[in-house]
Amino acid sequence: MANAKAHDVEFVLIGRNISLEKVSKQLGNQFFEKRYRDALYISVPNGDCFVFDYGVFVCWGLSDQKRDQILEEILPATLIPEESLRWEKLAFDVHEDKPVSISGDEVSLPNRKTLTLLAVSHAIAQSCKLEQFESVAEKVILDNAYLSDTLAKTGNIPLNRKKLAKLRGMLFQTTNDIVLHFNLLDTPEFFWEYPDQEAHYLAVAKYLDLKPRIELLNLKLDTIHSLLEMLAAEQNHKHSAFLEWIIIILIAVDIAVYFGH
Repeated sequence: MANAKAHDVEFVLIGRNISLEKVSKQLGNQFFEKRYRDALYISVPNGDCFVFDYGVFVCWGLSDQKRDQILEEILPATLIPEESLRWEKLAFDVHEDKPVSISGDEVSLPNRKTLTLLAVSHAIAQSCKLEQFESVAEKVILDNAYLSDTLAKTGNIPLNRKKLAKLRGMLFQTTNDIVLHFNLLDTPEFFWEYPDQEAHYLAVAKYLDLKPRIELLNLKLDTIHSLLEMLAAEQNHKHSAFLEWIIIILIAVDIAVYFGH
């Protein structure tokens, strides 16, 4: 069991963001650590960890005890932590002089050098973050699917202007949050400095279907945008109808006053 653990790479989304500066202060006196742009490398006995500033923690070959010890140090530096952590893992092994590959949920590495592990970790961490975006977008679409159905059947949406405005605000906030962080899913800037490592990243990114998943996420965002436009049109319609009723009432009052005299 211990041997199997030593050959696992485990990863988890901890929260929205992690302050790498705070993590470095917390762990710098205990372990060797080094910053690589948006990632912090932490070297521990018989293991390696990477903390990504967009909220993902990846560890290679750590015991549960050591993993949880480091996690406890990271959590105070986390912005908007996840309510529950869902760990995922892959097995890994080293096959010297062979390129990085994944088969049957096992990662084959050419070596266990820090830069090789970081290149692979970048793809794993992006997949973790992308999964969060996918989940949020999917939930928004499912929760609001009844709106287009209701509009198609009845010709209007059964929400008053205030509720429509709040719903539009929520949808805008959701899409805006994803779009603002969308650049996290681009090829990491790390590879500008270490282009020889990019092939490792691309091999894992392909296995994790990053590109087609990003394209699908774009389609989901387009769907949410269409919902926003539909709600905007409905809100404008309700506002126009409200103004028309105000005008009708004012005219009626004016007529009543006129004939009253």
